[in-house]
Amino acid sequence: MKVTELALPGVLFIEPRHFMDGRGYFLETYQERRYGDFDIPARFVQDNLSFSRHGVVRGLHYQLHQPQGKLVMVLQGEVFDVVVDIRLGSPTFGVAASKVLSAAGHHQLYVPPGYAHGFVVLSDAALFHYKCTDYYNPGDEYGIRWNDPDLGIAWPVAEAVLSDRDRHFPLLRDAPPEHLPIYHQPLSP
Repeated sequence: MKVTELALPGVLFIEPRHFMDGRGYFLETYQERRYGDFDIPARFVQDNLSFSRHGVVRGLHYQLHQPQGKLVMVLQGEVFDVVVDIRLGSPTFGVAASKVLSAAGHHQLYVPPGYAHGFVVLSDAALFHYKCTDYYNPGDEYGIRWNDPDLGIAWPVAEAVLSDRDRHFPLLRDAPPEHLPIYHQPLSP
């Protein structure tokens, strides 16, 4: 397994080893010890699956009081996946990182708690799977506008299909500070 940190601390692009032959392929999508070597939590409490058609944007979502780390993977199709640091006081506040994830590539992305996350479907449809480190709490869900110009995200979609809720999230600069997570500087060794 190959793991690369993206432009945001703790956001990891994971390339699991897969074994292919004439019958198909096999890969481990999670193994506690191996993923733990890269500081990916051992405890996931909820798995989610979404199916979306081309052009659907889901995000940019986060939970504030019950922040979720997410291990995401595409099981069918292809998506453009985006992570944004929204932690007040962080040296990378407002920085976005993105990666194309596809079923054919078998890649994963680990998104630590405290980041906003979203994606847009590039293929005709996509089946998107994610493991979460905390439970979904609809009363604790917040978001940032997907096309916030200050974030500089080059979304590869001409026309986005959005939920009403996602369409009306605030720009990051307009989000009330009490609705944003606080950056906690890591302890030095």
